[in-house]
Amino acid sequence: MTAVVGSPSENLRIADKLREAAELLAAQGANPYRVAAYRRAADTLAQLSRSVRDIFDSEGLKGLDALPGVGQGIASAIAEILITTRWSQLERLRGATDPARLFQSVPGMGPELAKRIHDTLHVDTLEGLEVAANDGTLEAVPGVGPRRAAAWRAALERMLGRVRARVPGGAGSEPGVDLLLDVDREYREKGAAGELKAIVPRRFNPGKEAWLPVLHAARGAWHFTALYSNTALAHKLKRVRDWVVIYFYDGDHVERQRTVVTEPHGSLLGKRVVRGREDECRKYYVERRAA
Repeated sequence: MTAVVGSPSENLRIADKLREAAELLAAQGANPYRVAAYRRAADTLAQLSRSVRDIFDSEGLKGLDALPGVGQGIASAIAEILITTRWSQLERLRGATDPARLFQSVPGMGPELAKRIHDTLHVDTLEGLEVAANDGTLEAVPGVGPRRAAAWRAALERMLGRVRARVPGGAGSEPGVDLLLDVDREYREKGAAGELKAIVPRRFNPGKEAWLPVLHAARGAWHFTALYSNTALAHKLKRVRDWVVIYFYDGDHVERQRTVVTEPHGSLLGKRVVRGREDECRKYYVERRAA
């Protein structure tokens, strides 16, 4: 590859982040396949004679995807770092995630609304915020409304149009609710039994205790990371040990997320439910009763 004007030090900084993610995943018991993928990508970036920013600016996500050992999901992670200077997945693995600060990278979004959106919607990535902006839930957050939601939807489309490997589709682009509920069950059971690695969250943890268990699991082609929801609202409502955020990745390491909660009312009262997929959960429980 021909050398061009760029920033090799930036390549190395991003490579270091990928290696750190690999080490944290390994320490937390993640699938060795995921660990090896981040290490391969880190080696590629460290050896590039061309600036990864130049590749992204001139060739977009496809240029990053084409790098040896990178692929769609890690290309999106590199793009997220280049655009926002942050990588939400690494911050989560560190126990340092602060979605409200990340959301403030969206033009026109201040700290108060960013915090309210996070606490209301339980999303902590720009991708999750984009989904909310498109399915109507963002504009329902107090203080947002249709005009702001439309402006942020356009801003997110511009930002994430350069970051996303693909736009989320229908239910086929996600694991079935049976898999999500099974991961939720495994996480809560192993967490309660003390069988999981616990990380030290930096938010709402004045004693700096390692109390937040993390599960890395696989079901078929899907890889999962599950954690309790360490948000201000979860703490306020005393639902930290109830709300479970599940991040899932396909074979290309493209990330999405869902939150599983105990349903407080209606026909699913007392059942574990995947937020946003309640109808599928209702069908799932009906079929279980009939079996």
